[in-house]
Amino acid sequence: MIKSFVGGVIAATAFVMLSSSAIAGPEVVKGPAAEPDCFAPWAADTQFFKYPKKDGPYRIALANGYIANTWRIQMIQTAKAYAAQPDVAKKLKEFKVVSTGEDVPAQISAINNFIDSGFDAIVVNAQNPTAFGPVIKRAKEAGVILVAFDNILDTKDAINVNVDQKGLGELWGKWLVSHVPNGGKVLEVRGVAGTSVDTDRHNGIHEVLDGSGKKWEVTEVVGKWDDGVAQKATADAIATSGPFDGITGQGGDTGIVQAMIDAKHPFVPFGGETENGFRKFCAAHAADGLKCSSAGTGPAQVAVAIKTAIAALEGNVVPQSVKLPLAIVEDPNFKAGQDFFPDQSDNFFVGNSFPTCGINFTAQEIMGQTKENK
Repeated sequence: MIKSFVGGVIAATAFVMLSSSAIAGPEVVKGPAAEPDCFAPWAADTQFFKYPKKDGPYRIALANGYIANTWRIQMIQTAKAYAAQPDVAKKLKEFKVVSTGEDVPAQISAINNFIDSGFDAIVVNAQNPTAFGPVIKRAKEAGVILVAFDNILDTKDAINVNVDQKGLGELWGKWLVSHVPNGGKVLEVRGVAGTSVDTDRHNGIHEVLDGSGKKWEVTEVVGKWDDGVAQKATADAIATSGPFDGITGQGGDTGIVQAMIDAKHPFVPFGGETENGFRKFCAAHAADGLKCSSAGTGPAQVAVAIKTAIAALEGNVVPQSVKLPLAIVEDPNFKAGQDFFPDQSDNFFVGNSFPTCGINFTAQEIMGQTKENK
């Protein structure tokens, strides 16, 4: 009898554990999302999630990786600025930020620590899209909502928030094809190796160039989305492999143009990101040959990721994969005070509003925050 009773208790405990694990994950439901204009599904077949509702206020963490460029710094500042807004702050018991550098195991360890500490949701800019399988499983089993943005996760068990990074690369590739009509030599300044953003943008550029029927000679260098690193890499490339007929840069584009100026390299068509300094150059030197396509999504996408996490915690329906719009301006349409800001820092990324999500920031609101862990 005793043996039978103990066995029954063990079996019942196992059943409860399995049931809890099953309950922890989201229910797959029909759309649309709670805020369909903000939480737009990535594709027609994107699933919609509904997580068990939790009572707030919530403990939410941002687990960032790489920090050593202006985009990431501004992203951290934007996350803090969003968390400090009164309507958001009242929903948060705690907002924690950690940046772990390019060390993938360190970022995974940080996420594990947040899970162990009982955080309700974790927002992550992932250093590697495929290395997070075990920690994704842990988060799901613990009932912790995981939202990846920018550099997303290769999984259906977390929410991803992103722009079409491959489509962005395709846009830059098409700009070069249309503005370098006979093909030629292209300098491609890449981002951080191993990240999904760098890979997707690179693939988009090359699919367009390779499919154009024109002959291209592409020189690839690593700029890490950073002005200083990209400027040096560009200067070295011009010295060893230049001159170039066109340029594309994933970030650090102000530094790339400065390297062209320093080397007295002719201005050429350029497909690049949304830095304020880059757009200043594009407006100032369009007549000299710097014909630009400037596109991307500013660091404010972190605010959409946090908003998504809160919506999911509140039991609202959200897509498993949220698609954000690109901020695009192309020659000859660069307008001061709208597309770039002459009085603001060159390092400021333009395009930090998502009107459909009620998200908009002033430069002062963002720059008043720090980049440090908190």
